[in-house]
Amino acid sequence: MSVLPARADAVVIGGGVIGTSAAYHLAEAGVNTVLLERGSLGGGASAHTAGMVRSYFPGDPETGRRAVRSLRAYRDFARHTAAPLALKQLGFLVLFTDEQQIADFEAGRQAQQDAGVQVGLISAREAYELNPLVNERAVLGAAWSPEAYHVDGLDIVRGYAAAARNHGARLFTHTPVVRIDDDNTVHTPQGSIAADSIVCTAGPWSGEVAAMAAVELPLAPHAIEMLFTDVPPVPHPDLPMTMHAASGLRIRSWKDRILLAMGAPKAGEVREAWLGRIAGHLGTLFPALDGIGLHRAWTGDFDASPRNAAFIGEHPTRRFLYAAGFTGAGLCQAPAAGERLRDLLIVT
Repeated sequence: MSVLPARADAVVIGGGVIGTSAAYHLAEAGVNTVLLERGSLGGGASAHTAGMVRSYFPGDPETGRRAVRSLRAYRDFARHTAAPLALKQLGFLVLFTDEQQIADFEAGRQAQQDAGVQVGLISAREAYELNPLVNERAVLGAAWSPEAYHVDGLDIVRGYAAAARNHGARLFTHTPVVRIDDDNTVHTPQGSIAADSIVCTAGPWSGEVAAMAAVELPLAPHAIEMLFTDVPPVPHPDLPMTMHAASGLRIRSWKDRILLAMGAPKAGEVREAWLGRIAGHLGTLFPALDGIGLHRAWTGDFDASPRNAAFIGEHPTRRFLYAAGFTGAGLCQAPAAGERLRDLLIVT
């Protein structure tokens, strides 16, 4: 096992997609950087996503702005990291089933477009033509954003990690942080590091890490469960990611099956009741999936903020920076988040 250095300009805590992006952007800028990951790189929330990057986030153009910036970086990923990404364009479809959802979309459309997001309102028929599983009689219209791509999140993590090492960053896995002193000394079972700056990118554990440094981050980690359907009677290998605006149900193609998510059972709700709610929405919105078998794919915890929008910033009185609260959308924002953390650290 490699020996931890005695000090570093920046210690990044968390080795998911946000942490490895931060380590890369800092190291590239000449910052003496150490990354500490309690498990394996990308083994947390980064490994438990639907594997999509997109720019349209309904009602949240600021997240869209970071996602647009990040998509540009992913298209240029190989030039910076020597690790090309396999981006497969699928698009993102949001189904509206009442008039207020359409009105809300129209009210926010200009802000989305000002942020660089490509999105427009289409008819129920056009939604069906994009996703033939859609029941156009149950839908009033839809938002359509072509800028959504399937990508392997671990490819992003590995690419950033390798590029960070090439620029001199040192990355340590299976090295949990157990204490942070007032002078920014970071303690682990493998030793301690004196950090000029700490960068917290620990996903669902960011609140715990921040608390060690007497910093409060108002995060509320929550669980999400991804499900696979049985193999449907008719294959649909290239469905766009499709979301029901009212319930949050999301579906997309995954090899010969359909991958779907709708959060997790509510407090006090038995899993069978939650599965029943999902089945009801599937039968209404996607009749070809009515009664199809559902199976657990994977579960994970995501770091959520009160407004479901990420926190990226720094503590006003100590050298503690943070990027957390991505609520499962870290892949979509990782390049922009890493750039922002770099800029905050270098300027301050």
